[in-house]
Amino acid sequence: MATYGGASARRSQVIVGQLPDDFLRLGGAQSDTQQQINQDEQTARAMQYGAVNTQSPGAYVGRLSITIAQAKLAKNYGISRMDPYCRIRVGHAVFETPTDVNGSKNPRWNKTIQCNMSQGVDSVHLELFDEKAFTTDNKIAWALITLPPTVLNGETKDDWYPLTGRQGEDKEGMINLIFSYVQVPVMPMVYQAPQQVVYGGQVPIVIPGTYPYGPVATPVGAYPPQQTMMPVHQPRPQPPQITQADLQALQEMFPGTDSEVIRSVLEANNGNKDATIDSLLQMT
Repeated sequence: MATYGGASARRSQVIVGQLPDDFLRLGGAQSDTQQQINQDEQTARAMQYGAVNTQSPGAYVGRLSITIAQAKLAKNYGISRMDPYCRIRVGHAVFETPTDVNGSKNPRWNKTIQCNMSQGVDSVHLELFDEKAFTTDNKIAWALITLPPTVLNGETKDDWYPLTGRQGEDKEGMINLIFSYVQVPVMPMVYQAPQQVVYGGQVPIVIPGTYPYGPVATPVGAYPPQQTMMPVHQPRPQPPQITQADLQALQEMFPGTDSEVIRSVLEANNGNKDATIDSLLQMT
């Protein structure tokens, strides 16, 4: 009886008929998650098909210029003269100078690089290598240089910075770097809805917001995008209709003229009998 009573209790909890809208829906965090997913989908659709400005007006990006001029190293490693080159990293971007062949302890590069500064990047990491022909390049020195605040304010900084290596921290020599920094305005992009060309007779009609022409990104203030128009093909003119009655009437008027000649003249005049008569009179 206990089992039967338990089964009856469970059976009474079974929902019969149409299920409610919130059936099997978790409240709280699950609803918030679903709401966030819906918002993300709407934002993605707006960015793909709508007019979304990905850069706010007046936004700027920093452009850093670094000139790796020369270095004065503490020691020439190896029997022959070293062939130094410099590798520098700014954020996730990596650059290299040419190799100064036989540069030894006083390499000169005078290499200028330019890169965009990502948000939060305020230092550069550089390494000096001795290029080898048959073995791995030998690391000579390295340094982590924090950009001076005056550079970020627009001032050009030409200075010598210490290098670390086998001789010890800041004892491997010095490197001459020139820093400059400018802010470049970002041109906002306006995304237009795609368009489709539909033909109404012989004149193309452009319907906004349809496939396949778009989306097209056009800088604000630039010339408006030009609509792609498909070439309109003119219909080929139909040959004139020549009836047997017309040919027979002309043949009777000009019995000495060959029938094929009369047909050709009539076709050349697009079936105009009066013009054909004048042409045949001139020929006789």
